[in-house]
Amino acid sequence: MIWAKEETLPRDEIEAIQLRKLGETVRYIYGRVKPYRDKMDAAGVKPEDIHTLDDLKKLPFTYKADFKDHYPDGLFAVDKKEIVRYHASSGTTGKPTVVGYTRNDLDMWLNNVARLACMGGATADDVAQISFGYGTFTGALGLHGGLEKIGASVIPMSSGNTNKQIMFLQDMEVTLLVATPSYALHLGEEIRRRGIDPSKDLKLHIGLFGGEGMTEPMRDEMHKVWGDQFVCTQNYGMSELCGPGVAGECTELCGMHVNEDWFIPEIIDPKTEEVLPPGERGELVVTCLGKEALPLVRYRTGDMTRLMYEPCKCGRTTCRMENISGRADDMLVIRGVNVFPTQIEEVLLKIDEIGPHYEILVERKNRLDVMTITVELIDDRLLDSYAQLGKLEERIKTALKSQLGLATQLRLVAPNSLQRFEGKAKRVTDLRKDGL
Repeated sequence: MIWAKEETLPRDEIEAIQLRKLGETVRYIYGRVKPYRDKMDAAGVKPEDIHTLDDLKKLPFTYKADFKDHYPDGLFAVDKKEIVRYHASSGTTGKPTVVGYTRNDLDMWLNNVARLACMGGATADDVAQISFGYGTFTGALGLHGGLEKIGASVIPMSSGNTNKQIMFLQDMEVTLLVATPSYALHLGEEIRRRGIDPSKDLKLHIGLFGGEGMTEPMRDEMHKVWGDQFVCTQNYGMSELCGPGVAGECTELCGMHVNEDWFIPEIIDPKTEEVLPPGERGELVVTCLGKEALPLVRYRTGDMTRLMYEPCKCGRTTCRMENISGRADDMLVIRGVNVFPTQIEEVLLKIDEIGPHYEILVERKNRLDVMTITVELIDDRLLDSYAQLGKLEERIKTALKSQLGLATQLRLVAPNSLQRFEGKAKRVTDLRKDGL
């Protein structure tokens, strides 16, 4: 189901909407947000200099640091009395990133979430269980409101309490699950341990996942756990941009459709900051169109992806962004080699004898970087066979070296021994600052 006609407009009409809204947004932010006006003045650009979409590159970037520098609401464009909702990022260090919404912002946001829910196959007939944590995190209330807009029944379960999660999945005949991919896998594993076959004993057939990336091997693992009937899509957003609702996968599973009438995506080289042509991989930069409380121009997301502009088989004509391949700022440099955790995940999830949960530890020993990857075995009986365990370890190391171009240390541990995460999974611990 397609929620809005803007999802199927010809390219020239999409770009005409973007150009009109871009001009309005730049004039609005220049007139109302002093920190951004100062940036534009320093760059020697005025709102009247924006005549085409290509002129977007004349404008200065907005950075995560800008939120820190102007905490809590120094980037807001409206008076506090116009704010009807506050949210904040779930960052673990320093001050959170605070965002606000006017009544019009909320309506725009939840309509965009309704679009991505429909892209993923949701309808008014669904019973949706939301297993994101509620609170200032945008994911739970965003998906909650968007699903209600399309008429679905919503269970605001929140995260944790796995026993109650499973009880409601069964008793309420839940058809749609909202969660992080890692928690969905944990939940599915626990269900199977209890002798429940999700494909036969539950009504669940849709997963709308966000909060962390999902690789194709991870999607394959979802099907192993939940069944072939389970259609799982991922969506993209962040608090600064609005929360979920920026982009989402349709059931064709060929990239996440960007809601281009509200967001202009660019891809830049993260080092040179040069705008890259369509199809090139780089850092995603997003300009928000029409936001009242917190307008943002050229926000550097730090996420690495590429854009595809060919129309999709689903009928949508909006551009698609490829699954996030990592972050410009969480890329690991191990002995001069660039490594993204998603590269490691892709290797691990192709090996049948190990599970989908893993941890990466990076240390510095004797002035050398050492990366140790810990993974769970599916069958703990392998721990009793040193010969089989040795062969498996060598096979995994060989696959990792082929993918990464460097050797790694490996630890194989018993099933269910690694930490499970109800929110965003913390896969990487980098201790190099603590060692030589």
